Amino acid sequence: MRIVFMGTPDFAVPSLEGLIQAGHTVCGVFCQPDKPVGRHQNKLQAPPVKQAALEHGIPVFQPTKLRDGTALAQLRELAPELIVVAAYGRILPDDILNLPPMGCINVHSSLLPKYRGAAPINWAVLNGDSETGVTIMHMAHDLDAGDIIDQAATPIDPDETVVSLHDRLAQMGAELLVKVVADIAAGTAARTPQDHGKATLAPMLSRELSPMDFTRPARELHNQVRGLIPWPAAVTELGGSRCKVFSTSVLDVHTDAAPGAILAAGKEGIQLACGGGTVLRIDELQADGGKRMRAADYLRGHPIPVG
Repeated sequence: MRIVFMGTPDFAVPSLEGLIQAGHTVCGVFCQPDKPVGRHQNKLQAPPVKQAALEHGIPVFQPTKLRDGTALAQLRELAPELIVVAAYGRILPDDILNLPPMGCINVHSSLLPKYRGAAPINWAVLNGDSETGVTIMHMAHDLDAGDIIDQAATPIDPDETVVSLHDRLAQMGAELLVKVVADIAAGTAARTPQDHGKATLAPMLSRELSPMDFTRPARELHNQVRGLIPWPAAVTELGGSRCKVFSTSVLDVHTDAAPGAILAAGKEGIQLACGGGTVLRIDELQADGGKRMRAADYLRGHPIPVG
């Protein structure tokens, strides 16, 4: 099938590679513009999808706008039968959605209608869900509200971080996409409307989610830590220093100490009292201006009094 692929970050690369390996003609790739990086923001870095496309000799388009007619004209010239979107980062206007004869489909990293929006993987972890998955759907005018073609589920380990879950879902999405595109080509693809009454949202992350509130149970704080890696990261203050927290453990013990009290600080990490008498241990952290390290190593140069 003749396909235009739209995607930007690492999550989308396996889907692009999967379409290529399945023998489809990816006639063009659309992604977001290169971003400035470095201390002085004076170097441009190409998105992962652009890098992958160029390695395969596929033309790359990076429009800053989708509603001025330029992207539509480029797409008409490419004449795709199908447009595939995976974490592109832009909302497609109706004139683009209506262009390809086979429609536009999207690889979404949740079990829709749950977690519509920009950060479904993070919110599944933040909320302590035991399961998530990927959905391939037809795109519609409303965000992530189109008819479902197929889904695949996967369990979430209680200690799994969003990083490993992201990589697994990216691969699952690619495998399911290849199957779905074959079904579309064969005319056998299912089409199931979403139950909009069950829809939930997964909005973009912000630093407002970072502060750790130790009146909450240890399990909720553990979910916060593993759901905000690598950005914006959970944040707390230890011994007067602000620290990002990257790894924690929920301990099977009870305490009568007030939430936020430091119960122990040594070679096993930093134990803190949390809501409901629960206890959280900080295992890995990064102080402002410092390096990411084990809490035990941090304590060697920054002793914290217990209590």
